[in-house]
Amino acid sequence: MSNRARYDQLVAEINRHNHLYYVLDASELPDAAWDALFRELLQLEAAHPDWVTADSPSQRVGAPPLASLRAHEHRAPMLSLGNAFDDHELREWEQRCRRVLALPPEAPIAFVTEPKIDGFAVNLVYEQGVLTVGATRGDGATGEDITHNLKTVNAIPLRLRVDPTPAFIEVRGEVYLPKAEFARINAEREAQGQPLFANPRNMAAGSMRQLDSRAVAERGFSNFAYGVGHAEGVAFASQTELLGWLGQAGFRVNPLARAGADLDAVIAACADFERVRHLQEFEADGVVVKVDSFAVQAELGFVSRSPRWAIARKFPPEEQITQVLDIIVNVGRTGVLTPAAKLTPVRISGTTVSNVTLHNEDELRRKDLRLGDWVVVRKAGEIIPEVVRVLTDRRDGSEREFTMPATCPVCGAPAVRPAGEVAWRCTGDRCVAKLRERLLHFTRRGAMNLDHLGEQLIEQLVERGLALDVADLYWLTKEQLVALDRLGEKSAQNILAALDASKQPPLARLLVGLGIPNVGEHTAEVLTDAFGSLDALSHASVAQLTTVHEIGPIVAQSIFGWFQDQANQRLLGKLAEAGVQPREVERLDTSGSPLHGKTVVVTGTLTKLSRAEAEAAVKRAGGRVSGSVSKQTDFVVVGENAGGKADKAAQLGVPILTEAEFIALLPSGP
Repeated sequence: MSNRARYDQLVAEINRHNHLYYVLDASELPDAAWDALFRELLQLEAAHPDWVTADSPSQRVGAPPLASLRAHEHRAPMLSLGNAFDDHELREWEQRCRRVLALPPEAPIAFVTEPKIDGFAVNLVYEQGVLTVGATRGDGATGEDITHNLKTVNAIPLRLRVDPTPAFIEVRGEVYLPKAEFARINAEREAQGQPLFANPRNMAAGSMRQLDSRAVAERGFSNFAYGVGHAEGVAFASQTELLGWLGQAGFRVNPLARAGADLDAVIAACADFERVRHLQEFEADGVVVKVDSFAVQAELGFVSRSPRWAIARKFPPEEQITQVLDIIVNVGRTGVLTPAAKLTPVRISGTTVSNVTLHNEDELRRKDLRLGDWVVVRKAGEIIPEVVRVLTDRRDGSEREFTMPATCPVCGAPAVRPAGEVAWRCTGDRCVAKLRERLLHFTRRGAMNLDHLGEQLIEQLVERGLALDVADLYWLTKEQLVALDRLGEKSAQNILAALDASKQPPLARLLVGLGIPNVGEHTAEVLTDAFGSLDALSHASVAQLTTVHEIGPIVAQSIFGWFQDQANQRLLGKLAEAGVQPREVERLDTSGSPLHGKTVVVTGTLTKLSRAEAEAAVKRAGGRVSGSVSKQTDFVVVGENAGGKADKAAQLGVPILTEAEFIALLPSGP
């Protein structure tokens, strides 16, 4: 098989497995096998950047930051929905539809119900089956081009999976952050003393408008498709038919959508979903009800900027009143002391809440929360309990103010609050609470992915002194594990097998697991790309680190300081002695490339390369891609109808390249 044939096979195979995993929730491939396929793909693209197409899986990993977001005009407007807040208002809406249609009470109307995802509405433009633009709703007529961010969402297909493909279609959907991802990200931010995101919706909206897609790629966003705008070459008779087509085309369609119901069935479906919404992996604030027939929709038309044929049945926010029984302090892996309130147990969104984080001292003071207070509690993002407000009018004088402790509540070491930080920290070197959290962090997904080592097992290992650092996990014996509570011989063998299988992890995962300050999943990938091996990174100077794009002086100093610490050097030695050897990355030497380290802008229509292919070629040649021209731009590649960017390049004296001149600069030649 030729290299080109193998490349095409890899693109199709990886896209197929991504569709199975992210859309159908039916993975067929272990993570390690997927990693091997993806690495082979990247090696072929590095050697042949001109092969990279818009639907390559490599286009999902994030690109260099844009200078600004461009406006995008929707072919068909993105409309907003009217709201119904109870069943009576829902019936009034149906009666309005009947009056417009001149239908008698006994004439049936078929409806479709879909969960109203509390996320971020997007418009996805496909031309000849390929995703060309992804945009925000904006004002309904014009949004912002966020294609670079939406390409990182694996649930959004880069190429439609139907044949024939429509010449042009706008697909509408909702990007959202799953509750578990929201909880994970906020837990990481809390451990680092950073402010928390209020809810998944706000986080999705803020993330999707970022200029740097690499920061977006490390967050596990997903998407549900539910509608179309303008379309050429395809037509649908109903919402039911459309949802079926969207599923065939490769999109995720909400499995809780229900079709063909009359209004009584709609009301029952809304009540059913309200009872189970807290069990879903997504946040939802209601149910969208639509008239199923597109012909009837067209007859109903619009009022102002809302369709008459659809409405949102909104759910009331669930809040409860309870009392603060005590305030305790928890210790995280980095030593951050986090106050938490113990509450009189109360039922919220299907679960019993008896504890709630208070985040930090400043937040506690801002809310003026005291021991004995009555408070309003809800679940932020339907998952994390939070105190909404204190009911000060219910105070009787018995309430007591809380003061952060001067020592760690676990090990007794002094606690300090560094200048400029919101968090108090334990200074103890042997704090078992910090050790427990470090071990849990090391084993989690995104780090070493050791699912068999759960919280209860880690707790026992720490209590019995069997794991004093993460390297000790690799020295555990079957006899030690079997001696633990509720752990049989088969479970012990599974744990040892999982540990053995993790001894050659991707370098980025080990870096995350080590808990180096300021090194999350994205930064770990950046460091892996820049240095390729743990040895090279561990010997890098601050000056060398700051030459890496995206690594600033503060992050560079924290990385350098971590590797210089004698205790960390001993830890790395123990890991190596146990056989933990992260896989090195074979990096293409671009030092001789004319584009190495250069900032390039591509504008206009190219004839031999698409815009995505040209930008991918720049990156493979060691350059950076920008969306705007400035004095820092090194080259502007111009095609037909280049417009204002070419004019600005001429004004600033930035070198302008034709497509042929650009291709001649690539390592693979024209």
